[in-house]
Amino acid sequence: MTNQAPERMSFSGLLGWATKPPQAYLVYAICVVLVGGVSFYVGTLKPKHTPGLPPAPAATAPQSK
Repeated sequence: MTNQAPERMSFSGLLGWATKPPQAYLVYAICVVLVGGVSFYVGTLKPKHTPGLPPAPAATAPQSK
């Protein structure tokens, strides 16, 4: 036995590992859950309103003569 430190995996090595069939399914599922969670979180945020500003004018259609 030797005391060798394990080699660190580079980003391209990790990308190659994650795109092989067994791992790719799990990576895809994790990405779907993350995108869904972030979308849900962003959808629950309330827009900030600045007090003291009048409301935006409503858009009206041009009147025909």
